[in-house]
Amino acid sequence: MSEVNPNIILASQSPRRRYLLERAGLAFSVIPSTINEAAFSPGEPARQVQALAEAKANDVGERYPESWVIAADTIVVVEGQVFGKPRCEVDARRMLARLSGRTHQVLTGFCLFSRRRGRRITESVATDVEFKVLSPVEIDWYIRTGEPFDKAGAYAIQGIGTFLVRRINGSYTNVVGLPVCEVIEHLIREGVVGWDPSAKNGLKVGTL
Repeated sequence: MSEVNPNIILASQSPRRRYLLERAGLAFSVIPSTINEAAFSPGEPARQVQALAEAKANDVGERYPESWVIAADTIVVVEGQVFGKPRCEVDARRMLARLSGRTHQVLTGFCLFSRRRGRRITESVATDVEFKVLSPVEIDWYIRTGEPFDKAGAYAIQGIGTFLVRRINGSYTNVVGLPVCEVIEHLIREGVVGWDPSAKNGLKVGTL
């Protein structure tokens, strides 16, 4: 596990986002946002995920103004319909049946925010994901694993749900929950981290 770094904060309780940043060699602390996501009105999908990511980053960044905060929000969009996390088994079954045999988009909005530096970077990344045709038996079995219930679109590409996916076009980590390439690129441009060949993980904290 990466060494904890109070200068970079992941404003998310998602174990998947934490895992992705750790695997990238980034040292950070985890302080989840406390905003009420249900209070946000749905909108154009890309703007929706960006607005939620900004709200999460602002929530934590205002409390820790000296830190760089990373926040994100992920949704699934199929034929114009937005899927968040399923509320129940019936909801999960509806989502999976809708995704079966279709190509959908996974959209993740992310925000990097530093109150002290007056910097806020907000973007969204889209990945096309094609599902195999799912039988009712496959859907029921997958729901019984319990995996769909805290995942946007009711599946986890990095977990058991890998068998659902025929192909993707775009960022894999974006589908998991955070476009790591884009996030790290921005952190390097902002001087938050830099390359250090002598460091164990290759990354070092830059000038904050």
